[in-house]
Amino acid sequence: MGKVMLEVRELTTKYITRFNEDIYAVDHVSLKVEEGKSLGIAGESGCGKSTLALSLMGYYFPPLYYTSGDIIINERNISGMDPDEVRKSILGKEIAYIPQAAMNALNPTQKVINFVEDVIHAHEPTATKKDIYDMARQRFEILGLPAEVLQKYSVELSGGMKQRTVIAISVILGPKVLIADEPSSALDVTSQKMVIKMLRDLMDRGMIKSMIFITHELPLLYNVTDDIMVMYAGQMVEHATAEQAVFDPLHPYARGLMGSIIVPESGLRGHKLAAIPGVPPNLKKPPSGCRFAERCKYVTPTCRAVSVNMREAANDREYRCIFAEQELREMYKNE
Repeated sequence: MGKVMLEVRELTTKYITRFNEDIYAVDHVSLKVEEGKSLGIAGESGCGKSTLALSLMGYYFPPLYYTSGDIIINERNISGMDPDEVRKSILGKEIAYIPQAAMNALNPTQKVINFVEDVIHAHEPTATKKDIYDMARQRFEILGLPAEVLQKYSVELSGGMKQRTVIAISVILGPKVLIADEPSSALDVTSQKMVIKMLRDLMDRGMIKSMIFITHELPLLYNVTDDIMVMYAGQMVEHATAEQAVFDPLHPYARGLMGSIIVPESGLRGHKLAAIPGVPPNLKKPPSGCRFAERCKYVTPTCRAVSVNMREAANDREYRCIFAEQELREMYKNE
């Protein structure tokens, strides 16, 4: 077992609406990411993936609030830490974030080098312009980006180039953990491949120590990550290796999610597409039992009545269901 770069214990965060309603978008989530490893987080829109990503940064802005749990980055617990301290000593250096719609994250009135200067000056205020430029040029070239990009405005860059530039800026200080929130969305296939290759190179070169990759596409995670965590209605419902999650999903929701996607991987080609009926529950008033119960074809009265916790299965995997692993497998055989 490698060194743990990020450990999350029972993290719960919520949104507070203007009507003073609590919406627990991340509900008692636990996870670990080791050095040299990558964790994928999958789930349909609204399941809490991006809220979890923001919560892991430890830097909260209303209407998002920290409720409970621990976030330990490189053996340092940042839960409840002063926001100014998080910004100065944690963000960018210990953990970095590539947001959704990263192509729109760059101010079109500023050159790329200006963003790099802002990031570095936040942590190293005495750094000179020459030092910053030399460091940025070296890092950009390592990642396959020409040095002239630094002197360009974002409007002069293609979509794929913008995305890779945002990634390069995010990792300029060599963070221990990189969170990539749907970094390949809205890109053509060629640009997606370049972004994925760039993220792999970051890991191989040790420029980042570990990564969390968030998407709704399980097959994509299979080619990028070591483990996959599936979220539903703010909770983790399955945690397994990428191989298990894609080719042998155990939780009914994870199985339904995988079955609803066109998959090019050998061994899954030609599988019959199956939609998941219904919609996720309203998190203003989540059900007392299994949150997937109303959409699950294996539901029993007990599912609706009993609070469901994570349980262990064979081969170090976890899932959230009242049924034992063997019971689930027997039910899947009869489909």
